[in-house]
Amino acid sequence: MTKEKRRQRIGLVLLIAVLVFAVQLITIILASGLVSVLMYTGLIRDLSAESITALDALLLMSAISFVAGILLSALFGKYLTQPVNRYIDQMNRLAAGDFRARIRFRKPLFGHSALQEIENSFNTAAAELEQTEMLRRDFINNFSHEFKTPIVSIAGFAKLLRRGNLTEAQREEYLAIIEEESLRLSYMATSVLDLTKIENQTILSNVTRFNVSEQLRSAILLLEEKWTRKDLEFNLWFEEHEICANEELLKLVWINLLDNAVKFSDAHSCIDVRMKENDGRLSVSISNRGTPIPPESRKRIFQKFYQADESHSSQGCGIGLAVVKKVAELHGGTVTLQSEEKLTTFTVELPVNVFGSK
Repeated sequence: MTKEKRRQRIGLVLLIAVLVFAVQLITIILASGLVSVLMYTGLIRDLSAESITALDALLLMSAISFVAGILLSALFGKYLTQPVNRYIDQMNRLAAGDFRARIRFRKPLFGHSALQEIENSFNTAAAELEQTEMLRRDFINNFSHEFKTPIVSIAGFAKLLRRGNLTEAQREEYLAIIEEESLRLSYMATSVLDLTKIENQTILSNVTRFNVSEQLRSAILLLEEKWTRKDLEFNLWFEEHEICANEELLKLVWINLLDNAVKFSDAHSCIDVRMKENDGRLSVSISNRGTPIPPESRKRIFQKFYQADESHSSQGCGIGLAVVKKVAELHGGTVTLQSEEKLTTFTVELPVNVFGSK
């Protein structure tokens, strides 16, 4: 907690203390004033058989203070507990799945900076949950569609193969389609499993030293069929570099970024892969030439289930970049995006020695 936040919360405590003191002071003043008026008008003498004593006045003032204190406390308490009740109501809405819940504390009393911090934190969390829920619904719809399409294709071509009376060329074509669609299903299922595994991982394990340059070249070869189909070329601008990290997780980063670059590259263009090391940090940039990412999509591109291509004309389920971001963060690194004109670049920056490992 910063000094400024600590000061704000202390100020809120002092404000509540002042309000409680004010209630007590008002109670005493009212009780004293009422007793004085009764004594001045002679009502007390008329009601009592003997002259009033100091003890009688004290007891009477105490009784009046007690009654007035209860009434004032109830009045002020109702006012002071309004933001608490409002907060509880909105929390209950949020817990029930209504992510449109928001809180607004009235000013000036409830415009205190500490209460504004609660308001902002709650509203931000609710907005994030609402956005995530929308993306989750979109993901389920899109994923169901993406998952159903290859299944229908596999079933259809399997029926054709069963009927027979096909030429050898037709058999090979149908088998190739079944193989391709099966791999597509496997890729989508693996992506979901990878994201689930990585999201549940809070501590980086299996850290080893390996040649990250060789790992990048291997990832490019794994995707050879995809980039040769679009007649793409790779420009590799790096020497040999080693890194101390989780080899399996970093492989997912390069495959997802390279697959993304291939998918959105213009045919017959080239993809640049650059790597450099500086001050114990390794920077890897992957650039492709194609339609730039719209400005409104750049802030959300790393959210899980989000797809910048809302037409879903390209294959994918909006998980790859979320995996990249999570893996980079697990390694104490970052991933950034630059997209302008016809060039889109993703840059991953990682410590060469994760957590100071040697």
